[in-house]
Amino acid sequence: MSNSADDKEKEMKQAALDYHSVGRKGKIEVVPTKPCLTQWDLSLAYTPGVAEPCMEIYRDPHLAYEYTNKGNLVGVISNGTAVLGLGKIGALAGKPVMEGKSVLFKRFAGIDAFDIELNTDDPDEIIKTVKYLEPTFGGINLEDIKAPECFYIEDELRKQMDIPVFHDDQHGTAIISGAGLLNACELVKKEISELRMTFNGAGAAAIACAEFFIHLGARRENMIMCDSRGVIYKGREANMNPQKEKFAVDTSARTLEDAMKGADVFVGLSTGGAVNKAMVKSMADKPIIFAMANPDPEISFPDAKAARKDVIMATGRSDYPNQVNNVLGFPFIFRGALDVRAKAINEEMKVAAAYSLAKLAKMGADEGVAKAYGKKHFDFGPEYIVPSPFDPRVLVWESVAVAEAAMHTGASRIKIDIEEYREQLNRKVEEKLKRWSV
Repeated sequence: MSNSADDKEKEMKQAALDYHSVGRKGKIEVVPTKPCLTQWDLSLAYTPGVAEPCMEIYRDPHLAYEYTNKGNLVGVISNGTAVLGLGKIGALAGKPVMEGKSVLFKRFAGIDAFDIELNTDDPDEIIKTVKYLEPTFGGINLEDIKAPECFYIEDELRKQMDIPVFHDDQHGTAIISGAGLLNACELVKKEISELRMTFNGAGAAAIACAEFFIHLGARRENMIMCDSRGVIYKGREANMNPQKEKFAVDTSARTLEDAMKGADVFVGLSTGGAVNKAMVKSMADKPIIFAMANPDPEISFPDAKAARKDVIMATGRSDYPNQVNNVLGFPFIFRGALDVRAKAINEEMKVAAAYSLAKLAKMGADEGVAKAYGKKHFDFGPEYIVPSPFDPRVLVWESVAVAEAAMHTGASRIKIDIEEYREQLNRKVEEKLKRWSV
């Protein structure tokens, strides 16, 4: 590493520590929404006045959405067993990430969020604890819980709870990359049902991406999934679990290199540098690559382009085109779900979110968005297949799509006028989200 790179890394480290420690510690605080300046205010905020909404909610539990913040409150819940690229660092060390998630909920969608770190590795203890919290929250965002336990935890909570439960590490990545895949297919003129797809990584995000792509029209039999032991093939016994078993195929391929030959799509959720130029060259015409390992992708954008001029590529990085960034998903998915008081975030709502993002990317973006990247505008094409996280229209397009899908599929508790809702969100965009800025 060069001295300048060393210096930049040191500068970033100190800046990050200062960001979290200077002034009020951490990144979030609780701010009252009602005045509490006089004796009268106090009597309304607490005793004796507070008894009135309590008794109304006792008579009709749905009134909690009218008299409390439940309808705009999400719990960000983690046990710190799979934090970013840091691995199992524990609940306390993962707290800055969960606070950060809460900041993003507020900044991008005006949603209040409390981070809750659970000091246990026992999936049943997590399930029991989160279930007990149901009266408090309008939705639950599970975060940084390792596979395969995360699958069991989310499945059980979705069965047992009557509010949305969403493991963002799985579904956020799937929805954003799914939007990119829809647009990439259009650009290369290939049907998603005919794509041969190779996955590297078989954890929570990779499994969720594969399953979601099937909901978008891909075929399970056209997929080959690899993990640290190589190809997941029928009859393999080492390092298997029920989720991997669903993707075991009859194939003679045993390595990632084998699996990439002739593939139309590569989806990486593994480790940096896992793919080389020769592997990219072995793919089919007009290959599509989602190299989403962080901080370093399976192959860099420059190396992939050097290997194949016809490649369409996305990564998790903001310094390359087509960033698959989960902040394009979870704030707006929850916004739409909360605003119709959804009981769950179902597959139809996730699919609607992906299609809304794909359609918005086709609109391109003007200088107001592009200037964050030092550009004048973005046009739909191989280097713009997903919207920018800084495009304020995402709030409108995605939230409306999710809310509408919730109502159509019976997941909502209330019906709203979708055009009025669209206008309400548009007004927020026109005001530049002033009330929601930090």
